[in-house]
Amino acid sequence: METKRTFLAIALAFLILVGWQYFFVPPVETPVPEQSATENSQQESAAILPVEAGASLVQDETVPAPEAGAPQGRDITIETSLYTAVITESGGGVKSFKLKNYNEALDPESGLKELIKTQAVRELPLFFTWGIEPTRAVVPTFTADREHVSTSFGGTSTLTLTAPLASGLELTRILTFSDQDYKIDMAVEVRNTTQQSYQGAPFLSLVNNPFSVNSKSDRFLFNGPAVYLENVLEETKVDDIIEDGPKTMSGRISWVAYESTYFMCGIIPENPAGNSVTLSSLGDTKVSTVISAPVDILASGESKTYQYGIYFGPKKLSILKTTSPDLHRIVNFGWFDVMAKPALYLLNFFYKYVGNYGLAIILVTVLIKGLFWPISHKGMKSMKTMQKLQPKMTKLREKYKDDKERLNKEMIELYKTYKVNPLGGCLPMVLQIPVFFALYKVLLQTIELRHAPFMLWITDLSAPDRLFIGFDLPFLGGLPVLTLLMGASMFMQQKMTPNTAANPEMARVMMFMPVVFTFLFLNFASGLVLYWFVNNLLSMAQQYVINRQVD
Repeated sequence: METKRTFLAIALAFLILVGWQYFFVPPVETPVPEQSATENSQQESAAILPVEAGASLVQDETVPAPEAGAPQGRDITIETSLYTAVITESGGGVKSFKLKNYNEALDPESGLKELIKTQAVRELPLFFTWGIEPTRAVVPTFTADREHVSTSFGGTSTLTLTAPLASGLELTRILTFSDQDYKIDMAVEVRNTTQQSYQGAPFLSLVNNPFSVNSKSDRFLFNGPAVYLENVLEETKVDDIIEDGPKTMSGRISWVAYESTYFMCGIIPENPAGNSVTLSSLGDTKVSTVISAPVDILASGESKTYQYGIYFGPKKLSILKTTSPDLHRIVNFGWFDVMAKPALYLLNFFYKYVGNYGLAIILVTVLIKGLFWPISHKGMKSMKTMQKLQPKMTKLREKYKDDKERLNKEMIELYKTYKVNPLGGCLPMVLQIPVFFALYKVLLQTIELRHAPFMLWITDLSAPDRLFIGFDLPFLGGLPVLTLLMGASMFMQQKMTPNTAANPEMARVMMFMPVVFTFLFLNFASGLVLYWFVNNLLSMAQQYVINRQVD
């Protein structure tokens, strides 16, 4: 096996892994007309049927048009140190949820990050129904116990909303907000005020649109509904839901969520056992996620309370781990998870001391390079020795070109004489592949790098590297200085690396690799380009030392 051929295979594998990202374009949302249902009392009464009648919960699926002048509930504002939220009395859903520590874009004037991208009352997150699915239920008008909720530093505050239903049931929603916590505790009490018994199941829905329409990171990575079912992360592509129709999953559901690269909206049921979740499409990008529990029977005068944890916020591991035992599983590094999370830990560890994620990336790169230095040193030295043997190997191939068995025997003797391993050059590289891809995943999707500045023109390590020079370059906008430096360093490294390829065509192909990688990295996050550039510089320094030793 020739080292150069192996390197080419590795490079092509990298291209296959990330090249698909350039062909994914998020579709344009098709608006769905808003439907109000505060008016359809007959439908709701038919939805929750008395147990004595022996009837099942079968409802008319037709939702009538809204009545003119239907009463509208108030908007209740919630203020904490971490977010500003708005909950409407019309249905009790979340109308707005803005994160105070994150902006929509790098521009400070872009405003706070908004996680709610739906407008219809029925489609607002946390719409709760009992005995009837949310798409067919009447939207109740709640009465809140206050118009504004604010938390003191480190404290908690509650909001209580009550609504009588035409069926005779009464809903009471109690939400508890913590000042220094993204998690919201929600308890929903369903009380039967009638003289008869009812049976029904609770439904809590999330309807989401993508948090960012033009985000490159959301195009590159998964963006859609996720369910943690039976200790396994299930991520379902929106296109699959559109093509295959609604998807239902049942079992031990620890949480359901809608996620992007950096943010999520999630529901955590207090009792994960025996739940069901249904995913369905409401348009080109709009997804409905409905979680339900087993059917309950409410006798006359009886009540049942359902407990949920609500998490609307960043996908930051340190926060998710303290919120719920399994919630951190939503940060998915794939096959490289075992190595990616330690790399993220190192990134945050160095950041504590240097206060700059660009410098932290450099220090992590130096540390990883240092750990692999002995292995890389041995491999590079082997390649240098192999280069010196090329003339002898060429002569042997010419001499025994018609006798492959004798050629192999002579080659082995040559390796033994000069104490060289033909696989010594590629083995260190193969060992470093998992580490590289783990760090690649971390730098591509960790929220710590979102809008994190490095120095000079690099003001966002999660965005492509661009230096604006007074006018826009075609297809680029600004000049990708760091990317060009990375390509140049890769070219110089290739010049310094011994050429062990016996095939001249292979050598010519390898000369194009710096160009290919430069174009490939043009739209990559500058944090990833920085890692690759620093790694190239360290490899060049190591190769320089080896070349002097062997020569």
